[in-house]
Amino acid sequence: MADFVRARSAEHKRERMGEIKAAARDLFATRPYHEITLSTIAERLSWTRANLYKYVTSKEEVFLELCADAMGAYFDALDAAFPTGCGYGPDTIAQVWTGIIAAHRDYLRYCDILPSIIETNVSVDRLAAFKTRYYGWTDRFAATLRGLLGIDAERAYDLFLAVHYHAVGIDGLGRWNPLVEDALQRAGIVPPAIDFRDNVAEFIRAMIAHYAPERRAGEV
Repeated sequence: MADFVRARSAEHKRERMGEIKAAARDLFATRPYHEITLSTIAERLSWTRANLYKYVTSKEEVFLELCADAMGAYFDALDAAFPTGCGYGPDTIAQVWTGIIAAHRDYLRYCDILPSIIETNVSVDRLAAFKTRYYGWTDRFAATLRGLLGIDAERAYDLFLAVHYHAVGIDGLGRWNPLVEDALQRAGIVPPAIDFRDNVAEFIRAMIAHYAPERRAGEV
């Protein structure tokens, strides 16, 4: 096992947390969430579990940080893709938004377990910081939708939520799971193929038509 030197400065603590997150992220790329523990994260780092406890007290704390990182990247991409005054119409909004979602499917995977698992075992301070960032970003993008579609704040936020949770659900359906695959084969079921991008883009168009019916379909 590699020698472990406890971080003392704030900078070194951030570096250690970065190492922890990288190890957990790598594990999550190849394993389901329930197979990842603080022990497997420590093993990945060649640390003891006791050393890992110097920085986190639960794996949910690690995954909340990972979700926050992915969330920041997603909303930063939305901000860049929808600059102030862009004037996009419904079709362009759907195409651009779908592209951003498809490029950040790691964020969707964290969101799939965020409310029911990750947020259940973290400190209230960590969760408050996470929620502050989340609502700041969603409020900003909802304001963008308001300006583009000429709708009120409530409709813009409802539109955002509808698209977000649809994308999370479709991403989960399309993710390979050997247990589900075996169960479907045993049951003789062949599920319909889902094209993620086409499905999400069509859903966004439908939601824009619902929440902003005054905007004509086909506007770019």
